[in-house]
Amino acid sequence: MKSEDGKNPRSVLFYTSPYARARQTCQGIIDGIEDLEGVEFRVSEEPRMREQDFGNFQSTAEEMERIWGQRAHYGHFFYRIPHGESAADVYDRIASFNETLFRQFSRDSFPNVLVLVTHGIWARVFLMKWFRWTYEEFESLRNIPHCQFLVMKQGPDMKYQLKTPLRTWDELPDSDVEEELRKEFASEVNFNSKNKLLNPEDLDIASILRAQTEAIRESRVKDQEIKQAYAQSMNKYKQLSKFMQNNQSVTNSVEDVSSGC
Repeated sequence: MKSEDGKNPRSVLFYTSPYARARQTCQGIIDGIEDLEGVEFRVSEEPRMREQDFGNFQSTAEEMERIWGQRAHYGHFFYRIPHGESAADVYDRIASFNETLFRQFSRDSFPNVLVLVTHGIWARVFLMKWFRWTYEEFESLRNIPHCQFLVMKQGPDMKYQLKTPLRTWDELPDSDVEEELRKEFASEVNFNSKNKLLNPEDLDIASILRAQTEAIRESRVKDQEIKQAYAQSMNKYKQLSKFMQNNQSVTNSVEDVSSGC
């Protein structure tokens, strides 16, 4: 059955990271849809969709504490891990990948559904690039849970909106921040190291957690200062701004293509 534009509404294009976990996830999705009536799909492996390179994770505990403390201080977006990448480096890869997507969007043969099978930091940076989020908005996001679907839907105006609410640090009370950081740190180490961290208590990460917690608290103070400055400027100039102060997954996740990508 074809839609009015001649496309099969069940046509799907998968782009997947070449990393084993993403390949396995992609295959799991395919296993669940390939026998459904009318489904047509193809898969393309895309190296630019690999997760941020975390460098040499076989360093000593002292060296890892130093690196993660610096990362917390300078911010996850700009800090480049030794022998690895920063999230800003991932941003450049995504900019190149998006150019490829935009060229394909213009083709009549482009499938009705696009599925990107990738990783947590890559997904957050992709959304940052797509919706033109600020550095502060990126830093406010918590890790995306494993195997979570992030749904973007095209509206009547042909622009995309993010339908999946994202978790932010601002939503957590101070008493819960350290425990959540502990979980996220363990998840990152387990994903990027051959030496699995089965229990966060196996590694002395107190200094890392302190640095991360302090960075989040400083970010909250800075966000409040930005909001106050924004409110003052609006009162002074009585004009509207494109930037919204509320949760970006609701108010700032509406695509604006007026100035290109």
